[in-house]
Amino acid sequence: MSLSVRPQRRVLVTKINRSQSFAGVNSSADRPFRNLSPFTPTVSRKTGSRVSRMFSMSHKSPPPKVPQPNRLDEVYEALKKGLTAYLEVHQLELEKLSTQIRESKRNSRLGFLYDLDKQVKSIERFLRRLEFHASKIDELYEAYCIQRRLRDGAHNMVKAYSTGSPGSREARESLAEASKGYKEYTENMCLLENELESQLGEFHIRMKGLAGFARLCAGDQYEIFMKYGRQRWKLRGRIEVNSKQVWDSEEMVFLPLVTEFLSIKVTELKSLANHVVVGNVSCETKDLFAALPQVVAVDINDLGTLKLSLEVTWNPFDKDDQPSAASSVNKASTVNKRFSTYNQSPPDTPSLREQAFYVSVHQAGLLRRHGRW
Repeated sequence: MSLSVRPQRRVLVTKINRSQSFAGVNSSADRPFRNLSPFTPTVSRKTGSRVSRMFSMSHKSPPPKVPQPNRLDEVYEALKKGLTAYLEVHQLELEKLSTQIRESKRNSRLGFLYDLDKQVKSIERFLRRLEFHASKIDELYEAYCIQRRLRDGAHNMVKAYSTGSPGSREARESLAEASKGYKEYTENMCLLENELESQLGEFHIRMKGLAGFARLCAGDQYEIFMKYGRQRWKLRGRIEVNSKQVWDSEEMVFLPLVTEFLSIKVTELKSLANHVVVGNVSCETKDLFAALPQVVAVDINDLGTLKLSLEVTWNPFDKDDQPSAASSVNKASTVNKRFSTYNQSPPDTPSLREQAFYVSVHQAGLLRRHGRW
């Protein structure tokens, strides 16, 4: 996959080409877009690290003062593609399980079939929940579009009454009414935009490490600071002698935002008072709405000799809106594990000869126990 650099006006100027990269470059407006090849550096982490959520704010951030309809359109299209991919992945898993149940009914124990049936019902519940979530997002977007059209109409009326001669009392009243409607529709758009933002789920970002061509040396220490709206993540790492990397933090959960971009700053720590900023980039995040985990690479400096590798997993539901443990099959990594688990052949049902043998052994044991052997 490929993500674009944040433009200064926050308007997409180039079509995104799909690849296995996270095309974050310096935020200069005249810098070209860049596609990178995927890589997975060797990283060792400290034990005991866990997922952190460094938010001091509530789940719902305050609504914006100025709506961003063009940006919301882009995020909505990317979100719909991600939800569609999520549905397709789980539908394939459901079909695979259903096929295995049909093929295993004649030669399987009841316990194995019961376990498969329970997993099928769990996926069906999650699919229904995912479809309801998609329909809710569609309703919010339709309501947003209605308010946008009303706001545009009120804006045209204000413009028409302002350019004319507001000498009459009726004209002044009409201008005041149109201005009041414009303000009301603007507030409604901001509220709907904030509500839609709260339905975007979570981004689980896992640190995989830095990679550099003759840039990383044993003993180097780096600090990475990520900023996403009000959300912050700061971590420090060290390059070991065996080319491994040790980081004090492993994973972070970010709530997706509509108008904000992910800012990444990498600093090399040389001494107590001598820190060198290697790169400061700002990246697009709407392409992270995907069903499967993505390994993305960020260009930290201009030449691309230092890259940051991240693994991003999108969860369409946040932690305050999670399904029960029995139906939590919404992670793509879990889906991949289950694909391999379901491919295992079911245990065979004992034949009549084997059943007769087991009965005779049981009867012999009873006779020996009562002293009649």
